[in-house]
Amino acid sequence: MAAINNNKGFTIVELLIVMAMSLIVMGGIYQVYYSQQKAYVLQEQTSAMQQNLRAAIYLMTRNIRMAGYSTAGATAGITAAAPNSIAFSMDLNGNGTTTDSNENVTYRLYDAYADGDNDLSMDSGSGNSPLAENIDVLNIVYLDSNGTALDDDGNGNVVASIPRIRSVQITLVARVDKPDMRYNNNQVYINQQNQQIYTANDNYRRRLLTREIQCRNLGL
Repeated sequence: MAAINNNKGFTIVELLIVMAMSLIVMGGIYQVYYSQQKAYVLQEQTSAMQQNLRAAIYLMTRNIRMAGYSTAGATAGITAAAPNSIAFSMDLNGNGTTTDSNENVTYRLYDAYADGDNDLSMDSGSGNSPLAENIDVLNIVYLDSNGTALDDDGNGNVVASIPRIRSVQITLVARVDKPDMRYNNNQVYINQQNQQIYTANDNYRRRLLTREIQCRNLGL
């Protein structure tokens, strides 16, 4: 009986077609995964940035509101008022002095990790302590009892008019930790006085948060 030849199989052309289709499918899967991963990382960074801002504003609001607090005749109040830093004292324990721990507070920007990026610091007597990372702007405007901005030198510094301060407008501009090369930020950031405080020209996403804080212990 003669053998039956049945040598059916794939040709080289068919194999090449299958391989090409597999590569296309794999490429599509990778692209979807990569896009989802980028979106997740971006969302995580944005969430961390917003939490940083909210925590910083909350703590600053709580402390600045207490500026000038005293129950035993201690001399307390705002001691330095610049457009990018503020220092103030308060007699928290009511012993008649403002020399105890946490009774003299300064907020300013500084490079906490020597990486070239600004961070928000709180100095309560033991040196700068990082409060929030990647803060591009700390802008402060001081208002009198009528809500009029005080400015003794035309640059936002208040010296002779410090006793007239009744409220403070704080504006923070924060950015994410890493740039997104597919995003171009050319936004202009303004404070509550409609003053331009920062202009971006890079690939970082940013958020602005601002508060007006009534200093309830000043002018009593």
